[in-house]
Formats: sequence, structure tokens, C-alpha cells
Amino acid sequence: MISYITENVKVPKLERRKINAWIKSVAAGYGKKIGEIAYIFCDDAKILEINRTYLQHDYYTDIITFDYCEGDTLHGDIFISLDMVRFNAQKFGVDFDNELHRVLIHGILHLCGQDDKAPKAKALMTEKENLALAMLKK
Repeated sequence: MISYITENVKVPKLERRKINAWIKSVAAGYGKKIGEIAYIFCDDAKILEINRTYLQHDYYTDIITFDYCEGDTLHGDIFISLDMVRFNAQKFGVDFDNELHRVLIHGILHLCGQDDKAPKAKALMTEKENLALAMLKK
């Protein structure tokens, strides 16, 4: 089950059935199925608090994914700062919805075992995001 929760922000407009089907399809492409996934949309203050408290990082980010996966079933909490998504959309010259979709699937890719720490891994993650985004547009 995929749930959408907000903390200090309004829930963004999402075609939930379409998004949920897309997420399940992307996960299936990695041999995974969806268990309990919670997207928690928040503001910059909350994402910074989470980053400091749980990861000991003192900076803003667009997404933090907590992985509770069991075998091939994806479980996790995915915190997304809508402030940062808006900022990045402007920075990269894309619309908000496109950037939000990228971040939504980014969290799922992490739960599927994809990493983005090293430069090569980050480039590969971007490619995988782009492939997933192309699936959504079909």
C-alpha cells in the first residue's frame, strides 16, 4: 500500500492511481513488489530536522528514504521536501510536477537497491530516473 501524508505542507496534486501503478511497475522491473510505502511531504525545516537527527547531516535535501524492505517486498518511509522540489525545479528549468515525479521514483529506486553516492552511481541513478519518467509519460 502506498500512502501520502503531509507535515506542514499541503498535499501536492497527484493522479494517485496512475502514480501508484507506475511505482509498482518500476519496482516490478527490479524484481520487487510494493509493501508499505509512506510518502511524507514536508517543508525544508522538517527535512533539515530529519537530516540532522537521523543522518547527522546539517543541510537541506529534497528526499530522505528510510528502508524497511523485507526480501523482495519494498517497505519504507520517504520524506520529500516540497520546498526543495520547488527550488530544484526552478534551478533545473523543469516544471514542478516533473521534478516531483523524479523525486518520488528516486526514493523507490533507493528501496530497489540503487545507490547515488559516487559520481558514476549518481549518473546511473539519473539514467534510471529518466527511464522511469519515460514510463510514466506513456
